[in-house]
Amino acid sequence: MNNIPEFKVDPIVVLLLGLVTCGLYLIYWNIKVSQVLNAVVGREVISQPVAIFSGCCLPVNLYFYYLAGKECLPKLYQRIGEPEKDQSTLLIVLGLLFPMVAAMIVQGDINRLYTTQA
Repeated sequence: MNNIPEFKVDPIVVLLLGLVTCGLYLIYWNIKVSQVLNAVVGREVISQPVAIFSGCCLPVNLYFYYLAGKECLPKLYQRIGEPEKDQSTLLIVLGLLFPMVAAMIVQGDINRLYTTQA
């Protein structure tokens, strides 16, 4: 846990800041979340360019959520003691239609990492 950067934000704040900034906050959010998820996995799954461009380019955004749901979140669930599950399809659909809601789901899972490890 000591090598995982802390980025604990209330999921509602992610939604509100995403709406108020017309999605610009999600660029910052993607960068911070990719750092956390890469640390959880122990290798670079989501590169910095993918995290940056996913905030402004739809196909890259879907790829970001695919990587998060397929490669990173199962390792996060394993770390917090929950059964591993593939969230990639849900996150891709929400990332296409409601990217801020997909961000809320990922942030909620990341927040559980900090509460169970504390």
